[in-house]
Amino acid sequence: MSGRARYDAVAMGLHWLMAAAILGLLGAGLYMTSLRPGSPQQFQLYQIHKSVGAAVFILTLARLVWRLGHRPPPLPAAMSRAERAVAHAGHWTLYSLMVVLPLVGWAVVSTSPFNIPTLLFGTIPLPHLPLPRSINDAAKLAHTAGAWIMIVTLAGHVGAALRHHFLLRDDVLSRMLPRRKT
Repeated sequence: MSGRARYDAVAMGLHWLMAAAILGLLGAGLYMTSLRPGSPQQFQLYQIHKSVGAAVFILTLARLVWRLGHRPPPLPAAMSRAERAVAHAGHWTLYSLMVVLPLVGWAVVSTSPFNIPTLLFGTIPLPHLPLPRSINDAAKLAHTAGAWIMIVTLAGHVGAALRHHFLLRDDVLSRMLPRRKT
């Protein structure tokens, strides 16, 4: 495989760091919403969730800027036009959600009737957006719906990568994996 057939180290690092963070956010989101409202554990998880969500937003912007200057490797020539369209739609859906979900989460926090300040990672104050409290329910619904769309899209993304690796036996997955040292 040539260097052009693989993602570079920055793209790989951002991909896997963000994958871990997003899976953590989704898991924490499902768990923290099941806890007793207002419990200390729930409060702490919400604070961590907001911090990691803000980090994902910043990493997404960095990833998009990086991608503008570093084209991804081409898709396999054997892929049909329909498969290419689904792959591109899936990637852009993920990018869109990685931008929109943190912003909608920020809107949820900003319009909360509890008016709890956000300190990212316990130190960086995040001001509330100047939004009316009346949109809080809609923002919460949008954030929840977006999280479920993210779960479905990620399942498709992972399923496609595994299909390429185990059934089609091409390099789609391996080009995003670090090389093993021999």
